Amino acid sequence: MMQKNNTFARIFNILVYVFLYLPIVVLIIFSFNDSKSRTVWSGFSLHWYQELLQDEEILAAFSTTITVSVIAAVVATVLGTAAAIGFHNMKRRPRNLFLTINNIPMTNADIITGVSLMLLFVAAGNILGFSLGFGTLLVAHITFNVPYVVLAVMPKLRQLNPNLGEAAMDLGATPWQAFWKVLMPELRPGILNGMLIAFTMSIDDFVISYFTAGSEVSTLAMQIYAMTRKRISPEVNALSTILFVVVLTLLVIVNVRQVRQEQLNEKRARALRKGGNG
Repeated sequence: MMQKNNTFARIFNILVYVFLYLPIVVLIIFSFNDSKSRTVWSGFSLHWYQELLQDEEILAAFSTTITVSVIAAVVATVLGTAAAIGFHNMKRRPRNLFLTINNIPMTNADIITGVSLMLLFVAAGNILGFSLGFGTLLVAHITFNVPYVVLAVMPKLRQLNPNLGEAAMDLGATPWQAFWKVLMPELRPGILNGMLIAFTMSIDDFVISYFTAGSEVSTLAMQIYAMTRKRISPEVNALSTILFVVVLTLLVIVNVRQVRQEQLNEKRARALRKGGNG
């Protein structure tokens, strides 16, 4: 009975993965098709990638996406790291409360976050005299990226020896030197992972960007949506393929870094146990 259940579970998992990834595989294959057909293969060609690189609207959307993603990732990393350190130094009850609040945006539906931010920006714009555009898009991306950075940095803070900073200051280091030269190297893997996750989330976002960008600014995801509404062109396949490869590469980098860090932590723990036993 157990073996039948395991077989059924494997078959079900395979079907789920086929359902999820087969359309992406087909999209990638037909991005290299020589003709406009999305059902008949006419031969290998890079024609649609060349057309993509000559499309001014797509290049403008690409520039906006990269600019927003980089700035949002950097700012969110700084704010998220500072917030994580603040949460870590709180007492248990308020820390748990703030961490719960921090996790809400990650579990909340994107459409709710997008609509809420849009209403906030519109209300503030009516008072302060600005409209939806690049600035509101950037602030929205920073807002939903910060919780992911906090979540990436907190485990590294928990692994720190609480007396490490005080020991550095006892040896003559200033508080800034103790933080930058002693604590920061220990936190750096979590900070870098948080930055990569923030960049990935920004470059991949559509719903929140759609509600907060206004009518004059467009990201790559929004441009793909606009292209599918106006005309179905193989350029959409090429653009989607590039986005998929970029996001997949970033996720692989994040996961590899996490695995290597876990292996390094295990080696350190073994070394400490051996030293203690010796």
